[in-house]
Parts: sequence; structure tokens; C-alpha cells
Amino acid sequence: MRSPRSVLSALIVAGLLVVATPTAASAATGGDEVDPQIAQMLDEIPGGVLIDAHRAVWPALDMEVTVPSGPVGLFARAAVGNCASGRICAFSAGSLSGTSVTWGTCGTLTVPSGFVPRSLANARSSGYAQARNSAGGVLATANAGGWVNVGGTANVAALGAPLVA
Repeated sequence: MRSPRSVLSALIVAGLLVVATPTAASAATGGDEVDPQIAQMLDEIPGGVLIDAHRAVWPALDMEVTVPSGPVGLFARAAVGNCASGRICAFSAGSLSGTSVTWGTCGTLTVPSGFVPRSLANARSSGYAQARNSAGGVLATANAGGWVNVGGTANVAALGAPLVA
């Protein structure tokens, strides 16, 4: 015969398992719907991998897109605002806020359609990044370790040298 303590312990454990099951199921299914900006970029740019409802990466391009899901603070690993060390970051709003597209590679890259950069950060130790328009005009330049707001409509990114948007 089992002691009352062991029966009570078994009931408590069973109760906790029942209560925890919906939480685990909701976490596994990713309770949030994929942000429309992330979904559009995944449809538009081949090779993207959805990380969660607010973040996707393109390993071959060394590109990452993040849509803020709540109040945004500075990341511990950030070198310039919310831009991580060694990255070039374009933001959809001024002063390094809003949705971000980041790159770790150098070159001239097209900014995803529907994304208009309004600020740019260069969290690298050297070089510069520029936001440019489709005609090649420079709209803004962020030197190493700095950031700028971007005026106009950028659609090309040049990294390691200029960032064209």
C-alpha cells in the first residue's frame, strides 16, 4: 500500500504536467503569427530561414531581418545602437529604430522591396556604409562605429564600402 505522501506527490506532479502541457504546445507552435514584413521578405528573397515570428535569416547572404515585437532596448552585444558588432544595419525608422535588415558581408546589395531605410548603422571597426538611391546617388554615409539618419528613398546597399538603399 502506498503512503498518503507518495499519492499526494504523484497527484501534484500529474497536475503540474496537465497545467504545463498547453504552454509547451503553444510555445512549440509559435503562438505568434509571422509578421507580414518577414513573410513578404521570405517570399521575395530565396534562401530565407524563419527563426521566429519576428526574425528571419538568409545564411548565403549573411543577412538577417528583425521586426521588433515589443519595447526595444539595447542588445548586450550591440556595438552601435541595436546593431551588433561586425554588422551593417539598416532600420525602417530614424534613430536606429523599427524593423532592421542587417548584413555581415561586403558588396552592393539590394534592399528588399517594401523596406525603406530611414537610418543606417556601421558596427564595424573600419570602412563605411552608404545608403544610395537607384541612380547611385549617396543619401547617407555611416563611418565605422557610427550611424546616420537617411533621407530620400534608398534601394541599394553597399557594404564594406557604401550601403546603397
